[in-house]
Amino acid sequence: MTALIARTRPLPSWFDPLQHVPAQGAVVWAREQRSLVAWGEAWRTDPGAGDGRFHTAAGRLRSWLARLTVDDRVEAWGTGPLAFGSFTFDPDDPSSLLVVPAVVLGRDGDTAWITTLGEGQRLPGRAPAPPVPAAGARRLGSSVDDAAWLESVARARQCVVDGVLDKVVLARDVVLERDEPVVSRDVVLSLARAYPDCFAFAFDGMVGATPELLVRLRSGAVESVVLAGSAPRGETRDGDERMGERLLASAKDRREHELALRTVREPLERLCEGIEVDPTPSLLRLGYVQHLCTRVRARARRTCVLELAGALHPTAAVCGVPTDKALSAIRELERFERGRYCGAVGWTDARGDGEWGIALRCAQLDGRRARLFSGAGIVAGSDPHAELRETEIKLRPLLEALGAEVRRGEHAS
Repeated sequence: MTALIARTRPLPSWFDPLQHVPAQGAVVWAREQRSLVAWGEAWRTDPGAGDGRFHTAAGRLRSWLARLTVDDRVEAWGTGPLAFGSFTFDPDDPSSLLVVPAVVLGRDGDTAWITTLGEGQRLPGRAPAPPVPAAGARRLGSSVDDAAWLESVARARQCVVDGVLDKVVLARDVVLERDEPVVSRDVVLSLARAYPDCFAFAFDGMVGATPELLVRLRSGAVESVVLAGSAPRGETRDGDERMGERLLASAKDRREHELALRTVREPLERLCEGIEVDPTPSLLRLGYVQHLCTRVRARARRTCVLELAGALHPTAAVCGVPTDKALSAIRELERFERGRYCGAVGWTDARGDGEWGIALRCAQLDGRRARLFSGAGIVAGSDPHAELRETEIKLRPLLEALGAEVRRGEHAS
């Protein structure tokens, strides 16, 4: 049997992978001057359910890569064969997936490349510029209506007040429908253009633009970005500054942030050395919302990025504290399945390096329908109506990308 060869070749420095995204079925991972676009399938694995699904996926990938011949003429971060994946939030959900595409186009600054597995792989034509979404996407409703969701938030807050939980994150979904099938390429390119400081992604029908880096591993250097505690953006510079100052001074949001930071720092201390943590949270300002942000850096011991992602997931930013009790509360109070929302999404290379984000600000596409997700962290000082407004703010990027109406009074003010 002829050995499968992964060939990486340089492309001109002006080459832009985002101009060659297939209309459907593409894998995309893009932020600022870095982008990866892939399609086809050379290998895949369904790692199943359980807390060990990241470890299972990493082991299967290593075994398959050991039989692969690699011919890499670029030898940069992200070259050679790559595996892209999306893991479920709940370990009981068996729908995680890891795929090695047949073709990957990459760009990092002025370095561009193509990696192919197998023969006869060709570039698709140039992708048209994403159209301005036409109005007409209709809200079909949510798995849980607003009144029931507010009740769930009140119950979650009481669990915190009673000392059962320190924090829990409750999510909600919104289903949209269009007259024509939703084109995943148009959605992800619109998000990449509108939110260049987020990770725009597309994988297996899920598209989004997440601001949250779960973990990056590059030549032994580890980085994670913790986001927890949110406020809308202001309409004026002075108003925006005031909102940011209130967020930085908010005891409720600082407490929420400290809990999320703890669930990132403690696993990294077990697996890494030289931990460095920002001394105080800063503000990460996005187009529609601002977050408290803390960066954590370290040096990895002998491990791979998938193992690190599995050790960190789920953080308190998307689950809660204590993790097991928060997960039980989510299963009881949310009353719908998150699927891969709030799970890990990203890529890994043959060396074990890679980049994984948390699947936030995202939607699962299915023909003419899109299921959007957002959530909010609940602590003792949470107000249910304020948390509902926060989820609407977080829905805004996908609502706009799909041409749906943003609820009046729910956007940043």
